[in-house]
Amino acid sequence: MARHTASVDKRFQSPGPQPNGLQAAEDGLWVIDQVNLKAHKLDYETGETLHEIDTDTEHSSGITVGDGGLWIASTYQLEIVKVDPETGETMARYPDPGRGITVGRELIGDTKESGAHGLEYRDGKIYVASPPTQRVHVMDVKTWEEVATFPSAGLRAHGVGWGDNGMLWVSDTSAGVVMLMDTENDGRIYDVFRVDEPDEVHGLTVRDNGEFWYCDAEPRDIGVLVR
Repeated sequence: MARHTASVDKRFQSPGPQPNGLQAAEDGLWVIDQVNLKAHKLDYETGETLHEIDTDTEHSSGITVGDGGLWIASTYQLEIVKVDPETGETMARYPDPGRGITVGRELIGDTKESGAHGLEYRDGKIYVASPPTQRVHVMDVKTWEEVATFPSAGLRAHGVGWGDNGMLWVSDTSAGVVMLMDTENDGRIYDVFRVDEPDEVHGLTVRDNGEFWYCDAEPRDIGVLVR
């Protein structure tokens, strides 16, 4: 059972129809939309769009910044796509390390493979949260080799954000929980909190000031989880 339940402070709505991934940056909050495939950088206080780009992705579900680019999980292209954050031009494409069929859909005919959701960058590596494999895959951005992996401890890992001491917060949308996982110790869980229905954590990111920002696709909500 989760140690406590977070309250939800809804700040504004996404400019796109279904926001599905977030990344906190010093100069604004990046959000990727799974329907119009646009990436927006938003003002933290007002939600005003500071920058907007089109991306060549499909059903985008995660976003992060690093190594001179904006990285997007293109879930149904089964790729992780690196784009120019100014123009949206595709810089590189990499195969999704966690492609497959999600739990509960194995027995459904003509089910499409899907791939990654949450992404985070640190020290030359991309951390890829994958619902089909129920794992977080750690990829070297120079070689695109998997250098580590650990279980995500849930049915549907979605958003991810950095915690203290190199640990990673991982949201599980189906279970309605956010878990603090040790990236160096096989995903050992050190903390967990709940987010109650009807709110769902799709995108997740942790700002430098410690705020947990989230987005919920269907109602287009963007806000802060208060622990």
